[in-house]
Amino acid sequence: MSPRIYFEQELDLLKNKVTEMGERAEISYDRLVYAVRGNDRETLKLLLDNDRQMIDMQRSIEAKCLTLLTRQQPVARDLRLVSSALKVVTDIERVGDHVSDIAELCLRTQEFKLDGVYESKLLIMMEEAKNMLHEAVEAFVEGDEKAARQVIESDDVVDDLFNQVKEELMGSIRTQNLDADKVVDYLMIAKYLEKIGDHAVNIGEWAIFQVTGDMQGVQLY
Repeated sequence: MSPRIYFEQELDLLKNKVTEMGERAEISYDRLVYAVRGNDRETLKLLLDNDRQMIDMQRSIEAKCLTLLTRQQPVARDLRLVSSALKVVTDIERVGDHVSDIAELCLRTQEFKLDGVYESKLLIMMEEAKNMLHEAVEAFVEGDEKAARQVIESDDVVDDLFNQVKEELMGSIRTQNLDADKVVDYLMIAKYLEKIGDHAVNIGEWAIFQVTGDMQGVQLY
């Protein structure tokens, strides 16, 4: 086997590992949505351990990247793929953190349930952020610049929903429709969802960098 063929196989293995980590984050996310809808406290408790599993996957991928960088000394697009994968797995791991954070918030009260308009918009935020994560990881693995740019553009939807939820929650304090503790919980959940969208944007930006060498308008290598 030629050195180049071996290296390409190693790059494919790296992509598979990133895909697997992204899928793991999506599975946890799906379980979170299910648990929030049904106030499934046992599932929420299981999600608290999500962070440990994601960190293990992150470390495995980071070790793979460092091995490729030191032993293969990649250049050009190969170098961009390996170096950006180091960044991408950090964002995916942070998504896992936020899933655990939301689960912990929901477990604070004996019976956590989203109410009315907040339920609708927060669940929409959950779906939008999940789609962004899926599309961003796929764009990175496939080296799809167009799809990556679409992910970045779709962040406006999540940001707009966050602002709507925030305004409505602040209004509920003035009208005393919700107690202050519940307002804080809802607002923190919305903020974590917005952050998940931001991490998807980061992954999209690294996907663009992998293809073009451009990071937020700056040509790197």
